[in-house]
Amino acid sequence: MNSLMNYFYVFLSGAAFLLSMLGIWFTVIMPGIDRWSKAFFRIYFTVIMMCSLTSIIEGFLYYFSAPAGAIYFIWALESLLLSLPAPMLPVYLLHCSGDNMRTSRLFRMVSGLWAVFFILITVAPFTGGFAYITTDMKYCRKSTYPLLIMPLAVIMLLNLGGVIRRKKKLSRKVFSAFLVAVVPLTAAMIIQLFVDTFWLLDIGIVFSAIVMYSFVMSDQIEKELSYQREIADQRASIMVLQMRPHFIYNTMTSIYCLCNQDPGRARQVIMDFTTYLRRNFTAVVSMEPITFLAELEHTRAYLAVEQAQYEDSLFVDFNTPHTLFRVPPLTLQPIVENAIKHGRDPYAGPFRVCIRTRKTDHGSEIVVEDNGRGYSPSDDSEPHIALKNIKERLKLMCDGDLRIASGDKGGTVVTIIIPERSPEEHADHK
Repeated sequence: MNSLMNYFYVFLSGAAFLLSMLGIWFTVIMPGIDRWSKAFFRIYFTVIMMCSLTSIIEGFLYYFSAPAGAIYFIWALESLLLSLPAPMLPVYLLHCSGDNMRTSRLFRMVSGLWAVFFILITVAPFTGGFAYITTDMKYCRKSTYPLLIMPLAVIMLLNLGGVIRRKKKLSRKVFSAFLVAVVPLTAAMIIQLFVDTFWLLDIGIVFSAIVMYSFVMSDQIEKELSYQREIADQRASIMVLQMRPHFIYNTMTSIYCLCNQDPGRARQVIMDFTTYLRRNFTAVVSMEPITFLAELEHTRAYLAVEQAQYEDSLFVDFNTPHTLFRVPPLTLQPIVENAIKHGRDPYAGPFRVCIRTRKTDHGSEIVVEDNGRGYSPSDDSEPHIALKNIKERLKLMCDGDLRIASGDKGGTVVTIIIPERSPEEHADHK
């Protein structure tokens, strides 16, 4: 190996060593990837780092004209380490596809072929059957060398076939990650049968490992975000079903009393209560924003039931000229319910709620104002947690916002901001 090539080889090996260390560091510190994958990539990058280290040592042995036996031994160790990613990839592939490693034919075939390679590379330093070092420190391959590489080339072809066969079991990004890892290495192994490309294998394995890790990490982060979105949706569904027991009890009691006093009114309260329940249960399965008119109908039904119980102490004023927009299901009704439940003081006179809407330059605005007990920003009680949940759903489903403030004359003002939608969406909503 001439001096210039030796320097170039050591430089590439050093770059591969640093990149593999970077891979280990990212694997350790980066969140959003499962424990099994983290352990796999930690081992994977460690193997590559050790392989790069032996490459650096080999370069120095050439530079200092070390004994041929020592160089040949380091070459065999480097070859062994360089071969390890080949049987490691199907292990991770089987894990990602959910296949059983013990019963997998792919794993058995790969293990058998790698065992053959291990035996060949182990006896190579003692037999010198595949390569030799000349007196002027040149590395030369023998005609039998392709027999040594053949098991690894077949392993990589099996890996490529295994990835393609399991395409439907893998996400798009994980499938791409395996292709990035397998295709270049398969090509390099086949080339290695005819031309010495050790330096290309070394740096290629590092780059493919880093790209593969990036794809897998991106895929798992997307899955985690999707999972968090599902959790938020489930939490919203649970909120839908959380009807206060005493609210149901009081409603049924009011209907019972009205049956004798005012049968017509009793029938109307039953209809309002039915509408309220229907809207609640419909909202459980609704994963998209609904028309504001539908949410307003739900709120009116709820208020009609409440006013049957507090006829002389609950007054509601509607000023809603603007209705051509959409909101997440159960946005307005829980806010009004929250105001009545936590803002009403039975000893402070009539409780008033004003519901207003208006069109703004940037979208739509809903305001719910009451004259109740007021709002404390430092309060972390149940009503404010409920409003926080509504705010999360507004952000998630329509990029909206919710703001809470104290009224000028006491009470609480809750403002809902819905951004403007495209003309096509407006046409759909009409």
